[in-house]
Amino acid sequence: MISQVFILSAKGDHLIYKDSVRGEAGSDVVGVFYEKVTALPGDQPPVVMSHEGLHFIHIRQGGLYFVATTTANLSPFTVIEFLNRLAALIKDYCGSLSEKSVRMNFALIYELLDEMLDYGYIQTSSTDILKNFIQTEAVSAKPFSLFDLSNVGLFGADTQQSKVAPSAAASRPILTTRGEQGGKDEIFVDVIERLTVIIGSNGVLMKADIQGEIRVKSFLPSCSEMRIGLNEEFSIGKSQLRGYGAAVRVDECSFHESVKLDEFDSYRILKVTPSQGEQTVMQYQLCDDLPSSPPFRLFPTLERDPSGRLLIYLKLRCDLPPKSAALGVVVTVPVPKGSLSLSQELSSPDQSAELQLSKKAVVWEIPRFPGGTQLSAVFKLEVPGLSPASLQEVGPVSLSFELPKHTCTGLQIRFLRLSRGAPSLPQRWVRYVTHSDSYTIRL
Repeated sequence: MISQVFILSAKGDHLIYKDSVRGEAGSDVVGVFYEKVTALPGDQPPVVMSHEGLHFIHIRQGGLYFVATTTANLSPFTVIEFLNRLAALIKDYCGSLSEKSVRMNFALIYELLDEMLDYGYIQTSSTDILKNFIQTEAVSAKPFSLFDLSNVGLFGADTQQSKVAPSAAASRPILTTRGEQGGKDEIFVDVIERLTVIIGSNGVLMKADIQGEIRVKSFLPSCSEMRIGLNEEFSIGKSQLRGYGAAVRVDECSFHESVKLDEFDSYRILKVTPSQGEQTVMQYQLCDDLPSSPPFRLFPTLERDPSGRLLIYLKLRCDLPPKSAALGVVVTVPVPKGSLSLSQELSSPDQSAELQLSKKAVVWEIPRFPGGTQLSAVFKLEVPGLSPASLQEVGPVSLSFELPKHTCTGLQIRFLRLSRGAPSLPQRWVRYVTHSDSYTIRL
């Protein structure tokens, strides 16, 4: 049984709080959780934590903490799935997942929690079922404007990298105002990949994993069957290659229970009956392999200059196709603990870099990095008592970035067709994006 559910901002502000068992866990539980989660070193605190017999289970999405507490011996995976569904429902009903959208729609979120939980027991998390009971209208956090696309990203997520969006539908609530006429019938299919890479100090690729998924977000009032065609040469495992084109291979693949696979083996077609809202129809994985070269290569030089400062010279090359670009590239370089100050020389004025003493690292930010180009940076650090041992504290370098309109596996959507029984011809959007999950380069 779940005792409490609450949502906190990244700064620990109390946004949503529901007590299912009337004070069983105490009134200071929010403060206790935030103290524990911020006191831990690193950026990845454990999902499950305990305090005086109370178990905290949390996830972090959209910069928010979604937390459930329990005193019972519950399966943590069940609670994590519930929290993920809660986050997805807030995104479906409010149009986006952010602190602002939660603050503006707190009444709607409390109504969702009332229907999802009954005295701590999970009832339902289906968008189709809940829409019959939810009466509160969603308030859009920000009206869409063709003149301001700087904050529109995947499914409306706030980001500074993405500069184009095909439609306002990606960030509007699933349920429009009752009685409203003329709303668009739209459906989005997104191919999302997360990349994990480790490159050795000699430049050899040591590890390369890709976790991918196909997400569908539907705004169709009625559920008609949809057919999603993948690459004809798509293969699973090390089986014989299909077709005559470039092979697209994955090691493992799993599908949502609603997906029909009767045409998959022969034609690589997924048949889906999408419900309103967002769902993942397919997940796949490719381990220890990349069909093409890694998107970034780093050429570092470390030395001590005549004035005794530590000199770090970095050349970063983007090996994407020339018409592609990486967005929001952040290069983090761990430096010796005694580093006091930083002077820098960057290859273009739109870049920035700073010494973050709390992380003991130099952070180099590149808003946009075109494919087929190379950028450089020189960092000069004041390190008292600099010694050869201090050089061992530099690195490994980590990168974070987003690659729009790009998949590392080469997976593509050949076509997206709806059954003829659809009441009108909906607009269909297919989008691709690759995120860095962990991209590490050893020095």
